[in-house]
Amino acid sequence: MPITSSTLLKQVEATCQQLEKEFSLISAERKKLLVRLSEYFTHKFQQQETPQIIVICTHNSRRSHLGQIWLSVGADYYGLPKVATFSGGTEATAFNSRAVTALKKLGFDITSKEFKTPTNPIYEVNWRNNDLPYEAFSKKYDSPPNPSIDFGAIMVCTSADVGCPIISGADFRLALPFDDPKAFDETPLESEKYMERSRQIGREMLYVLSRVQA
Repeated sequence: MPITSSTLLKQVEATCQQLEKEFSLISAERKKLLVRLSEYFTHKFQQQETPQIIVICTHNSRRSHLGQIWLSVGADYYGLPKVATFSGGTEATAFNSRAVTALKKLGFDITSKEFKTPTNPIYEVNWRNNDLPYEAFSKKYDSPPNPSIDFGAIMVCTSADVGCPIISGADFRLALPFDDPKAFDETPLESEKYMERSRQIGREMLYVLSRVQA
């Protein structure tokens, strides 16, 4: 059960409660990987450090954003000390509107603010009451505001993991691939698959944070 979640938007909190009940859907093999990330957070907290995580995928358009946002939500849901989460790609494209829509359906308050480039919008993402929104846009993993040293690199797609054998400055690296919902773009299953992937990533990131000892 969460330590505190009173600051979360009501629907986001309800989604977290639902996902928490689905931890049994995570395979034992997958849980072994997730526990490694939990241990990284625990180590950082025990060292009186703020954990920094960059969630990395090829285009920084779908899975990396979902992973980053759900890690932040999980830390809030379980009342953990401050964490710093970021996302990035091996190239910059745009935070895909289909992933944005999936998050909105799960209770997030998201608005389009402006454009980083003509094709790269900045979205203001909020999951807490009375708080400044997080600005989400596509960027390379080594671009500001992402940290350059002492961070954990979470590789959520196989191509980025293979394409980046070395992530300079990372003190932890974990390959944690998720299937790409992009495969279902412009198909009848599009909405279903984006929701499925968003819930899976949320479920697994909540599992990670639920096991952190702060």
